[in-house]
Amino acid sequence: MSFKKWWLIGLGVALLLATVSPLASGSPDGLEKVADQQGFIGDAIQSPFQIAAGYLFPGIHNETVATIVAGWLGVLVVFGAVFGIGRLIARKRT
Repeated sequence: MSFKKWWLIGLGVALLLATVSPLASGSPDGLEKVADQQGFIGDAIQSPFQIAAGYLFPGIHNETVATIVAGWLGVLVVFGAVFGIGRLIARKRT
């Protein structure tokens, strides 16, 4: 199987997981849950730059759909960054 095909399969799996993960559990994410259990959730500082604060995507009123779209956005941003860095490294090697 070609390298490109592996990348596309990985992207597809990541997008699929981003789609179904909000449906898997109603609990908050792991870090948020531990912070709440340990009593320091109130010490959290809001990031000055938020595209999808609280895993919600602006303009989408259904919370589940908004969370899925935020997950897709995150997957695509990470994929794009890794792909771009990989291409830069490959160019320097040639």
